[in-house]
Amino acid sequence: MHELSIASSVVDSVLEFIDTHEVKKVLTVRLAVGELSYVETEQLRFCYSAITQETAMENSTLEIESVAAVVVCPQCDYRGSPKYWEDALSAAPIPTLECPHCHSTVEPVQGHDCAIKTIQFIACADEMPGNRRKQ
Repeated sequence: MHELSIASSVVDSVLEFIDTHEVKKVLTVRLAVGELSYVETEQLRFCYSAITQETAMENSTLEIESVAAVVVCPQCDYRGSPKYWEDALSAAPIPTLECPHCHSTVEPVQGHDCAIKTIQFIACADEMPGNRRKQ
């Protein structure tokens, strides 16, 4: 279940951001998740929800944007969607690293990573311009 390690990494990164930017509460975290990362989005949301409890991220929304896979074949110069394996045991077609034209091994150029796109948050009131306390 690599969804837990991905969720942990995302939460660690956002918590680090919170510590350096005086954030009161995180509202939304948007991720771009590549098709070739084979992430189960509902499992990722579950893990995220579980590990954000009792933090400034508690009750925040995790939005997941899917990034389509793009592959390149060094043999025939194909560039486009990967070949999909449609197995009766899987819920959806599975992208492979086989060229749909010449059946050589392709190289992924898009859709193989997971990245934080945006963080929507509420800043600490004391740190906002015009709200500083006079001493």
